[in-house]
Amino acid sequence: MLMFSYIMYFSGLLVFCMKRKHLLLMLLSLEFIVVSLYFNLFIYLSNYNYEYYFCMIFLTMSVCEGALGLAILVSLIRTHGNDYFQTFSILW
Repeated sequence: MLMFSYIMYFSGLLVFCMKRKHLLLMLLSLEFIVVSLYFNLFIYLSNYNYEYYFCMIFLTMSVCEGALGLAILVSLIRTHGNDYFQTFSILW
């Protein structure tokens, strides 16, 4: 199970590096990386019979991160029309 979590993490990193010009796919790959880290944390805590309170805190923070990313995406689409990075000016 731990190897599956590592494969999930590195595949999320690979997609994040390959799709660096499309903001929505970058946000989705970041969420996939967070889910794989959560899965890895859950496996670690269940192996050592620890409490799962930290998992709930981690899950809460990851949901807040996802909501913030979606808010930035919506505001970018409203101002620029799309979510490709090549249409943005770096100097503004």
